Amino acid sequence: MADVAAWLGQVGSALGVPTDVVLPEDVQAGMLDLTGDIAHNVVRYAVPLTSYLMGVAVGRGASPDEALRIVAGLLPPAEK
Repeated sequence: MADVAAWLGQVGSALGVPTDVVLPEDVQAGMLDLTGDIAHNVVRYAVPLTSYLMGVAVGRGASPDEALRIVAGLLPPAEK
């Protein structure tokens, strides 16, 4: 399925999560940037696990922006 918006809508609907509310485009962009950094500066398989932990944190009351900021602050320096 190449249409990511359609996929996210389908997943959100199946899980009872209003995707357009909890995953707006600015949060998607932040997640994609952060997960790219995790994949390249930590290890690729840490991406889905980190994303899950961030989702749990948001579910417990953290804002998406706060979760992004906290995890971004944990990243090791990028290799040159």
